[in-house]
Amino acid sequence: MPQYATALRAGTSAIEVNRVLKNTYFLLAFCVAFSAVCAFVSMPLGVSIHPIVFLVGIFGISWIVNRTAHTSWGILWTFVYVGFLGVATGPILQMYLAINPMLVVQALGLTAASFVGLSMYTIVKRADFSWLGQFLTISVFVILGTFVLSFFVDLSPLSLLLSGFMVFVAAALIAWQTSRIVLGGETNYIIAANTLFVSIWILFMNLLSILGIFSGDE
Repeated sequence: MPQYATALRAGTSAIEVNRVLKNTYFLLAFCVAFSAVCAFVSMPLGVSIHPIVFLVGIFGISWIVNRTAHTSWGILWTFVYVGFLGVATGPILQMYLAINPMLVVQALGLTAASFVGLSMYTIVKRADFSWLGQFLTISVFVILGTFVLSFFVDLSPLSLLLSGFMVFVAAALIAWQTSRIVLGGETNYIIAANTLFVSIWILFMNLLSILGIFSGDE
C-alpha cells in the first residue's frame, strides 16, 4: 500500500509538471509574438525610452507581475511587461537592420538554438540547476552596479566582456527556471513564462551586441 501511494504521488507530480510546462510554453509563445509586434510597431515611431525609465519599468512591472501571478491580472500585466520590452527593443532593432539585417537573423537563430538546447537538456535529463540560484542573485546586483557605474564611467571598451557575461547569465537563468519547473519547484506558469521571456530577451540582445562588435558594426 505505501508503494502504491508513493507511485500515485509521483504520477500526480508528473502530471502537474507537464501541465505547468505546457502552460508556460504556451504563454511564452504568445509573449514572444506580442513583444515582436510591439517592437515592429515602435520601429518607425522612433520611440526612445530613457535608461532610468527603462530600469524602473523593467523591475517595477516585473514586481507587479509576480504580485498578481496567482490572479487573472497576472496575464494582463505579463503582456504589459513584454510589450514594454518590445517597444524598448524596436529602435535598437531598427538600427541593426539598417546596418546589417543578417546580424538580427543570426542573433535570432543563435537565441532560438540556445533556448531549445538548454530547455531540452534540462527537461530530458531532469537536471537540477538549483545551485545557480545564488549566482543569479549576485548577478542582479552586479548588473545594477554596472548600470549605475555607466553613468559616470565610459564602459564601452568593456562592452564585449559585459555582453558575454550577460549571455552567460541568460543561459543560467533559462537552465535554472526550467529546472525548477521540471523538478516541481515552480508551479506558477505566469512567473515561469515571464522569467523565461526575460532570459530570451537578454540572450538575444547581448548576442546581437556581440555579433555587431565582431562584424565591426559597433
